[in-house]
Amino acid sequence: MKNLLLEILTWWNGRTMGTRYFTWRKGEFVGEDEFGNKYYRERNGKKRWVIYNGLVEASAIPPGWHGWMHHRVDTPPTDETYHAKHWQKPHHANLTGTAAAYRPHGSILTPESRPTVTGDYDAWTPGQ
Repeated sequence: MKNLLLEILTWWNGRTMGTRYFTWRKGEFVGEDEFGNKYYRERNGKKRWVIYNGLVEASAIPPGWHGWMHHRVDTPPTDETYHAKHWQKPHHANLTGTAAAYRPHGSILTPESRPTVTGDYDAWTPGQ
């Protein structure tokens, strides 16, 4: 029951009711990647889509499937012996908005204090 409610009311937890119906009606299963994401195409070959395993996160698509999803290649990685190029890095989750996100030196979100301002600049303070 919980999964059905999530499917009806949210889009970020995976497929929606509309995606489920469209996949059943017009979809053709193409393959699955190492993360458990499932890839489909319309039977006439025009549309391609992915049903994520878990949260919807576009950066979780591996490079081989990314090329197929964006119509850069016609052959999905399951129909060929795809090997990642030496310069392609393995997937790392996008950490923006989390506690593990990158915070540069001087950011207000880092524990160290911001470096003092140098030069002839004086910050404005109310009442001066």
